[in-house]
Amino acid sequence: MDLKIAAVGRLRPGPEAELVSDYLARIGKIGRSVGIGSAQVQEVDSKKPGMAAEGALLAKAIQSAKPVVVLDERGRIMSSPDFAKQLGNWRDQAFSDAAFVIGGADGINPSLRDRADLVLSFGKMVWPHMLVRVMLAEQLYRATSILTGSPYHRV
Repeated sequence: MDLKIAAVGRLRPGPEAELVSDYLARIGKIGRSVGIGSAQVQEVDSKKPGMAAEGALLAKAIQSAKPVVVLDERGRIMSSPDFAKQLGNWRDQAFSDAAFVIGGADGINPSLRDRADLVLSFGKMVWPHMLVRVMLAEQLYRATSILTGSPYHRV
């Protein structure tokens, strides 16, 4: 199962971009042994501000991916082991592409949110969208490492 992060905005070169690249590369190295393939970021940038325009671009970026996970502060809060278990369940259901969606400053278009198989929250605090990419990439790596039995995650 390949992993795609679809996100509004462009991540400029710097520490955040380096961290995202590092975690996604790590997933590519360890994931194959447990059925997790490549991990990548698809950035979208709308000339028109707002949820509707961004939602259309995000929907195009994820196309027919299944499952779809939308990040939203009102979503479900999960532990890392529970997130890994969910990722493993999707892999075991033979899904080929999982999409993780990070919206813009106005949030996620309701039609895209309604399409989600999981609405996930990293807590009630609001995080900068560029930092959320790092946090999501790290949690995807952590989930993959949990599935491999790696000591990276200690409970």
